[in-house]
Amino acid sequence: MSFVDQAKFFVKGGDGGNGCVSFRREKYVPRGGPNGGDGGKGGDVIIRAAKHLHSLIDFKYKSHFKAERGMHGLGKDMHGRSGKHYTLEVPIGSVIKDADTDRVIVDLIADGHEVIVAAGGSGGLGNAHFASGANRTPRYSTKGKTGEEKWLKIELKLIADVGLVGLPNAGKSSILARLSAANPKIADYPFTTLEPQLGVLHQKYFDPCIIADIPGLIEGAHQGLGLGHSFLRHIERTSIILHVLDISVDKHYENFKIIEDELFSYKKELADRVKIVVLNKIDLVDADMVKEIAEEYLGYGVTTACVSAKTGEGIERLKDELIASLEGAKTSRDEYQEPIT
Repeated sequence: MSFVDQAKFFVKGGDGGNGCVSFRREKYVPRGGPNGGDGGKGGDVIIRAAKHLHSLIDFKYKSHFKAERGMHGLGKDMHGRSGKHYTLEVPIGSVIKDADTDRVIVDLIADGHEVIVAAGGSGGLGNAHFASGANRTPRYSTKGKTGEEKWLKIELKLIADVGLVGLPNAGKSSILARLSAANPKIADYPFTTLEPQLGVLHQKYFDPCIIADIPGLIEGAHQGLGLGHSFLRHIERTSIILHVLDISVDKHYENFKIIEDELFSYKKELADRVKIVVLNKIDLVDADMVKEIAEEYLGYGVTTACVSAKTGEGIERLKDELIASLEGAKTSRDEYQEPIT
């Protein structure tokens, strides 16, 4: 199944039903008064976050969503039935925007979180509402209101604790496979991963940790180059960034700077995000050289972890470092309190 993380779609609330013009017609009541019922309200279009969804794939096959219209009023003061709501389920982490102005309408970050995006029109009034001493037989009613309609955009930002970033072929998919039970496609050529991959790290005594592998970042990704520009939004919600480097190549520090600059250019706040630099492929480098490279990165003020995704060396230490960093980030969030205004 393809991974779809953005789409444009149309929504329309149901039209309200029309009010009715009717009069009492009963035996021995020759001049019965008005008894036209009101029209029913149109249904609303509701968007709801659902945890069982992980992609916007359904939007590839349907892009128009309409709620039911309200029923017309009838005689004998019978009001029309309200139209049924249309509930559209989307993944947690979906951002709904106005397609014309790009204004964010809602950011759905919790299961069951919902919002009305197109309200149904109100029902029209039957002629019974317009009877008065001056006009005892009103022969008019009002029509139902038209339901709201608009074009919207939806963008999915994955809800993950950890984001894996790095240049193509740095070993991110292999790291994800080692840290979790995920089974991403792995091969020795760039752009093996063509869509975000999710894995879950389970450590005893700790909550499960969701890890997202963000594919295809290259120099200029924030400007739309390569595959990664479409997926940069998925690291915005992560608490920790794992920057995976292939230290078996000579230009590993230049590669490190490329990704760091891309993250900063995309969103400056990412520069302050907790980060662990994963020095991968230590099985291809002399042990003394690995130590020297690790000390070099420590000199830059970053936390490092030396691993071999191929052999598994250093993976357990990386897991421990990851969990400790997550617990630290969680403690910081729990201790922070918004000022009372």
